[in-house]
Amino acid sequence: MTKQILVPIDGSPQSDDALDYALEEFADDDLTLLHVIDPSDAGYSTSVGMPGGSEEWYEGAKDESEALFEDAQAEADEYGVEFDTATEVGQPSRTIVEYAEEHGFDQIVMGSHGRSGMSRILLGSVAEKVVRRSPIPVTVVR
Repeated sequence: MTKQILVPIDGSPQSDDALDYALEEFADDDLTLLHVIDPSDAGYSTSVGMPGGSEEWYEGAKDESEALFEDAQAEADEYGVEFDTATEVGQPSRTIVEYAEEHGFDQIVMGSHGRSGMSRILLGSVAEKVVRRSPIPVTVVR
């Protein structure tokens, strides 16, 4: 029976490693790549009080998401694998878990940024939060 595998991507080398792993290990399953646009990334990059600043940032983020999917498809073509894509807006770890639950995925395969020590404590880890919150298996690729 075919599994439904969710692969969150963000363009990082760790995300690329997770995609490669998913393409190798789950080539015969249904893969969906998810990119989460984090509104907190807008931060100071939008001009406060400038009309359209937020909209311009969001349009740029959507364009970046599409570019990530295009790059991923080039990688998947080498394996002869096709996948679905989705872009969501929200806090990444929460959005990944909610998306997986709402769409009936069997497993999540994602990269780890490999932070340790104080940076992990201060910044948190999306992968760690997903592992803690997810009701389905999560494979973290390092």
